[in-house]
Amino acid sequence: MSEASGEDRDASQRRVAGRVKWFDPAKGFGFVVADAGGPDILLHANVLRNFGQSSVADDARVVIDVQETARGMQAVEVFEITPPPAESSFSDVDMLSAEELARLPLEPARVKWFDKGKGFGFANVFGRAEDVFVHIEVLRRSGLADLQPGEAIGIRVTEGNRGRMALHVAAWEKALQEG
Repeated sequence: MSEASGEDRDASQRRVAGRVKWFDPAKGFGFVVADAGGPDILLHANVLRNFGQSSVADDARVVIDVQETARGMQAVEVFEITPPPAESSFSDVDMLSAEELARLPLEPARVKWFDKGKGFGFANVFGRAEDVFVHIEVLRRSGLADLQPGEAIGIRVTEGNRGRMALHVAAWEKALQEG
């Protein structure tokens, strides 16, 4: 059988569970550490985009297919991303149980701006004029590391003390699947 066949390529890949060591959306890549050990695994932004996300939070759990390349281990497909455990209390989100949060509609929105350094930004739900506040902790709990201006997302929103705020952020593709 030739090396170009799909069976040979698939045989060279293996499924790996691990955690995101770091991911930098501006650089377009990051690294995953496999639970079983071994060298760091390159996670390129294009592989992440094929899963429907533009970023992933540090310490998020992932299930990926990897392949040995001339430059080392590289992720070739993402199958699952689980947000990292909450490190700090974020009272607005902690008020709701997971079931209550899941019952909120996942509304289609567009990122107005987000500054990772400041730890927050704003989005607009389609068809509504008011801004929705997006905190970095909500983004992290949602399994994301950053948002880009103009990016299409799905958000679960509540009315907070100072206006509308996101309680959960999802990739646009997830919002379409739920809708």
